[in-house]
Amino acid sequence: MQIKITGVERFLVDVPLDPVAERNLARTQPEWSITEICRVTTDAGLVGYGETLVNYSWAVVTEKAVARVMGGNPFELMWDDTLGAGLQIALFDVAGKAAGVPVYRLMGNKVRDWCPVSWWSIDMPPEDMAAEARRAVELGYTAQKQKARPYFDVRAQVEAVSKVVPEHFRIELDFNELLVNAASAVPVLKDLDQYPNVAIYESPIPQMDVDGGKRVRAQTRCAIALHVGAPPLTVALQQDLCDGFVVGGGASSVLRQAAILSAFNKPFFLQIVGTGITASFALHIGAVATHAQWPAVSCFNMYAHQMIREPIRVVGGYSRVPETPGLGYEPDLDAVEQFRTTSITKPVPRAIYAFVRPDGTRTYYPAPVPMEPNPYWDDFKAGNEPIGERGVRLETLPDDGSAGWADLHRRLQAGPFRSGA
Repeated sequence: MQIKITGVERFLVDVPLDPVAERNLARTQPEWSITEICRVTTDAGLVGYGETLVNYSWAVVTEKAVARVMGGNPFELMWDDTLGAGLQIALFDVAGKAAGVPVYRLMGNKVRDWCPVSWWSIDMPPEDMAAEARRAVELGYTAQKQKARPYFDVRAQVEAVSKVVPEHFRIELDFNELLVNAASAVPVLKDLDQYPNVAIYESPIPQMDVDGGKRVRAQTRCAIALHVGAPPLTVALQQDLCDGFVVGGGASSVLRQAAILSAFNKPFFLQIVGTGITASFALHIGAVATHAQWPAVSCFNMYAHQMIREPIRVVGGYSRVPETPGLGYEPDLDAVEQFRTTSITKPVPRAIYAFVRPDGTRTYYPAPVPMEPNPYWDDFKAGNEPIGERGVRLETLPDDGSAGWADLHRRLQAGPFRSGA
C-alpha cells in the first residue's frame, strides 16, 4: 500500500501517578511518570500515535530516527525496533488504519480475543502492597506482580496481601536477583511456597548462576521465570532453568522470541511498559503470540490517567483485544496538553533511608541519584546485609529541616553507615 509519512511530532508529558505508586516510586524511580507521545502524520490524512517511557522503553526516539522515516512508507519501516518505542508503535497504528485492520492483523494469526494482564507494584511496605492488591481486585485483576526486596519483609508482604485477595488471585514475586544465591534464596522461597496464592518467582538469584538456578528450581514449589537474555536463551532452554520467561522489547524482537518459546512450549510474561497507549500495543502482540499465557506486565495501572479516551478495562484478569483499525484506542489529546512538561528527569525527594532490623540496628543510606547506582540496592546485592530476615523494613527519613537530619546527611556523604540499637 502506497502511503508516505509527512510529519513526526513528539510531546513530552508528566502523567500523574496513583498515590500509592507515586509515594513508593519516589524513592528511586520518580521519572517513570514521564512519557513521550509520538504522532505520525501521512499524505493520506491518517494519523498514528505511539509512546516511549523515556527512562525505560527498549529504545527512545531520536532526531536521527525521525529523519530516517520522513517520506517513507510505514509498512516498510514499522518492524525496525531501533526507531524507538513511540515511533514504532505509531507506525503500526497508522499502518493498521491505512489497511483498515487492527494492528494484530499486521503481526500474525490471532490466537486469543482476550489477553491476561497483571497489576504491577513497585517494592513497598506490606500495608501498601495489600492496599494495591485490594484495589487490583476491585478493578477486575486476578494477578499482581510484586517487586520483592530484602529490605522489606517479603513474608509479611505476602501475608498481608493474602488476607485481602480471593483464593484464585495469583501473587507473582519479582526479586530482580536480590536473593543473591541459592543458599540464601531457598529458605525464603520455601517459606513463601506455603502461601497458596504465590504462583511465580521471577529472577530470584543472578540469572547467570546456572548451577544455582537449577538448585533453586529443584527445591521450590512455584514456577520460576527468567528474563530472556541472561544466560543466552539457548542455554536457558537446554539447561531447562525455568518454567517460563519475561519477554520485552520492540515488535520484531518480541515476536522472534515468542516463536522460539512456542517451539519449546514455554509460557511468558509480555513486558512492554507504559500508559494505556503502550498497553494497547501489548494487547495486539499478545493476541498473536501463542505462549503469552502469563499475565502481561504493562504497568498502566500505576497511572492515574491512562492517556487514552476510553480506558482499558480488565474483566476477570483479562483485557479484550481491540478490533477497530490501528491500535483501537485513541490518545486523550486534552490530557496530553494538560500534562505537558519539558524535562525527562525528576528530582528524587531529599531523604535518608534506614534499613531497620528486628534487633533495632540500622544501616543508613543516602537517597539514590537518578540514573546512578542505588546505594542500598547495591549493598544488598553484594551480600552486605541479611537476605530474607523477618521483620525488616526500610524507613524513609525526609528532610525535616532539623540540625540532626542535616548532620546525618553530611555523614552519609562518605557512604552508608551502621548503628546499634
